[in-house]
Amino acid sequence: MDRYPPIADHGMVGDLQTAALVSSGGTIDWWCTPRFDSPSVFASLLDSERGGHCRLAADVPDGEGMAVRQLYLSDTAILITRFMAPGGVGEVADFMVPIDSSAPADGHTLVRIARVVRGSVPFALACRPRFDYGRATHTLSATDDHSVLFHGPGRDLHLQSTAGVTLRPDGDDITARFTLSAGQAAAVVLTSTAAGEPAPPHPTLEGSVDAFETCRAFWLSWLRSCTYRGRWQDVVNRSAITLKLLTYAPTGAPIAAATMGLPEQTGGERNWDYRYTWIRDASLSVRALIDLGFKEEAHAFRRWLRDRINPEGFSSADPLQIMYRVDGDPRLVEEPLDHLEGYQGSRPVRAGNAASGQLQLDIYGEASDALIVGGDIGAIRGWRALSDVLDWLADNWDQPDEGIWETRGGRQNFTYSRLMTWVAFDRGIRAAHEFSRPADVARWTEVRDTVFRQIIERGWHHKRQAFVQHYDTDVLDASLLLMPKVGFVSPHDPDWISTLDAMEEELVSDSLVYRYDPKASPDGLRGSEGTFNLCSFFYVEALARSGRLSQARHAFDKMLTYANHVGLFAEEIGPSGEQLGNFPQAFTHLALVTAAMALDEEMQKAAAAGPQHGDHGHPPVRGLKAPAKETPGDARG
Repeated sequence: MDRYPPIADHGMVGDLQTAALVSSGGTIDWWCTPRFDSPSVFASLLDSERGGHCRLAADVPDGEGMAVRQLYLSDTAILITRFMAPGGVGEVADFMVPIDSSAPADGHTLVRIARVVRGSVPFALACRPRFDYGRATHTLSATDDHSVLFHGPGRDLHLQSTAGVTLRPDGDDITARFTLSAGQAAAVVLTSTAAGEPAPPHPTLEGSVDAFETCRAFWLSWLRSCTYRGRWQDVVNRSAITLKLLTYAPTGAPIAAATMGLPEQTGGERNWDYRYTWIRDASLSVRALIDLGFKEEAHAFRRWLRDRINPEGFSSADPLQIMYRVDGDPRLVEEPLDHLEGYQGSRPVRAGNAASGQLQLDIYGEASDALIVGGDIGAIRGWRALSDVLDWLADNWDQPDEGIWETRGGRQNFTYSRLMTWVAFDRGIRAAHEFSRPADVARWTEVRDTVFRQIIERGWHHKRQAFVQHYDTDVLDASLLLMPKVGFVSPHDPDWISTLDAMEEELVSDSLVYRYDPKASPDGLRGSEGTFNLCSFFYVEALARSGRLSQARHAFDKMLTYANHVGLFAEEIGPSGEQLGNFPQAFTHLALVTAAMALDEEMQKAAAAGPQHGDHGHPPVRGLKAPAKETPGDARG
């Protein structure tokens, strides 16, 4: 299936309301507009023939020795694809100017600037949009040789070019060929609008360069708020930019990933739509951004979250769904797109997500933590929303649910769900005292302590000497790596250390971590999956906090080798080191940030403690001799 590039073979550009993936071959093979969760106009990543794409690349025949390299302009979301051809060196810069506004924009523009820095390079353009996930036909009309209109159902796509790029019809699609010499440049501009809207002003090269500089200035200015100054500055900055790109600016709602339907197992059925706002993912993403100093994003999300849990707006028996559309709409009907082949034959391709109707009680813990972090829960509406939810949870916490991993094999009494229920009450009690707010603190305290005792009594497996996935199993679950992080247990508690040891034996493979063993704990789906990047980074953090610093650093460094060529991560890592699942994944990048910060903090403590500080007798890397003792304060990037 060489018609499909590897999932990792992409960079992402976006304007904070939508995003596109560009392969290292210069192909836009994923773009949904006008929002992240809108139907696609380019989706060749899910069907190379029917999905649609826009390719702009050096026009060099195969076998003539061209090398291609892709990178981000440092500390920005401007993607540069370089073509080192036999006759010269050219590049294409792809970007979207951010629309950091509270108003949804209907028009979205993706700019592609081709230029040559050495010699002479021929370029080829092929624009073949396919509206509505490839289900709809379109018509083509041309204003002149540099401006055409693709008219689809409810949406128009305007394709415009600057001088030197003549657009030629190819059926209902467009192609072009042009050659640039050193110092020359040309721009191709794609603008998506509502059907019938006037064409945008015709672009000029000077205007496209100005847009480039505007985009660059936005990202450099935004990153100035970042307070992280640790050893992994570049990778943390890239993760922060990725989390920002995956946040819908009009509402402040982060999405889980930019894509849908990319498989957790190539050829399998574990193919989900991740273009929505999960309460869990979004809450943890916002917490990571807060820790980095990005407070405005946190305030915006908390306002969005507060509006979801307003009792007057409850749309079901539960005060929160587990996920919503980016505008807060709770309707996410799942439908199979049977006309699409799927990535390398991975079917079905699903739009929408039926898991939105699941009961996952852990979300109340993540939501409570996100609402009070930063100290602004003193707002009256925010407090009323939180306290009403906790009153509801006090009556409803002790029931089976589908759990954090959204299993489709039936409800269980998941330990992680109980853990985050404990977090919900713990954070609520703290906030009530800190802000002197009215609350049934006595009842919350009673429930919190009851949850604690239940986890200790039923979530602990005496034979395994570990906390387990749910009360009726001995299976381990990597979600419990968060137990010390949320304050339920000390990272040095013997019961936690034995749990961590058990996880290393059962779930860890060369520092990569599986969520759980689906063979031992059936999840209602066929097939298998790779190791889960979120869990691998949580594992790094757990190791560091538990005093296993050398092991944590080694695991973190190895995880960074699985990033793609521009520093992005999908959801999972396959058996051959390939990236699997939707891409890029916010969960992964937020966990990378927290792991890096934990490592920096623990390394700083180790440096202050002097050369005697070690790993408490634990081998740094299983199966290898311990490395030479680290020099205190050793900084490694």
